[in-house]
Amino acid sequence: MAARRTGEPLAAAADAFLATPRTANPNTHRAYASAIDRVIALLGRGRPLAEVADAEIGTALADLWGASAPATWNRNRAAVASWLAWCQAKKHWAAPSVPADAERRRETTDETRAVAKTTIHRLLSRRDIPLREKTLWRMLYETAARAAEILALNVEDLDLEHRRAPVRSKGGATEWVYWDTGTAHLLPRLLRLPDGTSRTRGPLFLSERRPVPARRPAAGDICPHTGRARLGYDRARVLLEKYAGLDLHQLRHSAATHLGDAEVPLQLIMGKTRHKNPRTAMRYVKPGAEAIAKVTEVLAPRRRTH
Repeated sequence: MAARRTGEPLAAAADAFLATPRTANPNTHRAYASAIDRVIALLGRGRPLAEVADAEIGTALADLWGASAPATWNRNRAAVASWLAWCQAKKHWAAPSVPADAERRRETTDETRAVAKTTIHRLLSRRDIPLREKTLWRMLYETAARAAEILALNVEDLDLEHRRAPVRSKGGATEWVYWDTGTAHLLPRLLRLPDGTSRTRGPLFLSERRPVPARRPAAGDICPHTGRARLGYDRARVLLEKYAGLDLHQLRHSAATHLGDAEVPLQLIMGKTRHKNPRTAMRYVKPGAEAIAKVTEVLAPRRRTH
């Protein structure tokens, strides 16, 4: 067994972990890097890993995501726990662990409930919604894609003529997502620069301001036209909660449900959502109240025709 090193700085330990194959998927890398970077920023990037106590990890998690939804807490907690476990098991570094009292939280089904189509259409027609958010939310709904996949898109990925773009799925495969007229009308406006030209490269969805030097992201996550960074999942989640009280995943869930309500076959819904397992897809394709009421009419006695 290799000797345990005690002086590994937090930032160096994080960089080593994020360079491993387990974070090779760009979406995974971005999610893990975001969570780990925020934790070490609180603890001190140059601080030795061995000097950090378990309780400090728990406190950092609570400060950052203690008031967040269970799914957000679990996602970020898992990223930090995976990093620390790797430091201990693979590198044999003296490292803290996520404390027992910072346990996973139960995720309720209400967090992914479908939203009525009229509610989504009203949200996307509101005049107080900024262009970036309106484009993102409509794109999520029309593509039925995962939020992390759409946030990872670059301008050069877009096939505007055919209203589609390639995304990296959870399993690592490259798959196509498709959008409709609403997104197609908004995208050119989102890409337009103040001088009248349009962005041609870099992240599709950008943050409000340029990143500070201490937390500068990878070059691929910075727009070459504006210097602004890619919009992060947590910020996108907060804004949808602020404007509509919804979770990002509800847009994908709602799209699948509305397709089911329209009696679209399960095979086509799976093609749209890119689920591989019918049982998994069925969790999202739960008929809404209108569809249940309509099918109930079949049970009514036949009306006389004379």
